[in-house]
Amino acid sequence: MHHQPLPPDRVIARRRAVAERIRAVRVHANLTQEAVSLRSGISLTSYNRIEQGHASPMLDSLILIADAIGVDLADLVRT
Repeated sequence: MHHQPLPPDRVIARRRAVAERIRAVRVHANLTQEAVSLRSGISLTSYNRIEQGHASPMLDSLILIADAIGVDLADLVRT
């Protein structure tokens, strides 16, 4: 199996900051992870991995999440 090298620590730190921001915005909107998953069409497992900072979401996923929560994309990635 082919493994990609781990990103630099600064990238992982920013990914975690974005994940924390996604969670904070979701909680502020009074939504569950399940609700965002259903609204965005992203599986609950994938959404959970994004919100925990364990997965690096593609831009399309971030757009879907922002739309599902009802915020601008910039609100999710602002750290």
